[in-house]
Amino acid sequence: MALLQAALGRCACAFWLAVAFDAVGLTVLLIGVFANIFFYDFLIYAGSIVIFLSLIWWIFWYTGNIEVPQHQLEDDVGLKDRMGFFHRWSSRISTSLRRVSRRSASMSRSRSSGHRPSNLTEEPVKTLSESVNAALNPEQRESTADTANTPL
Repeated sequence: MALLQAALGRCACAFWLAVAFDAVGLTVLLIGVFANIFFYDFLIYAGSIVIFLSLIWWIFWYTGNIEVPQHQLEDDVGLKDRMGFFHRWSSRISTSLRRVSRRSASMSRSRSSGHRPSNLTEEPVKTLSESVNAALNPEQRESTADTANTPL
């Protein structure tokens, strides 16, 4: 029993499922080929599909039994050398995001308390519609104001 377990590896369940799918698929396929029944084509296709699905279990069994030494797992594709770069990059981003959130929180607190931060300009902010209205002459301003509120 121990010899069989050693031969099958760690994924014995996937192995036995693959063998069962192969056996059932081959049986159904051969019944479809050699039996004289009216739905033989269905059995041929079904057996072929079941054999194809057994490939999934064979792949699980094979990949589950691949053994890689621990030292190769540590630096599989060379990421160990580049991890310092990614760590520095992510810490810079998180630090700048924290700085921005602190700045916006302090600005909202100063607005609610009535104090204005010193780094903002004192000139009023104009919207696009205010700029367009200021550029129109007084005759056009009255005509657009009249047509804006009339129903269609």
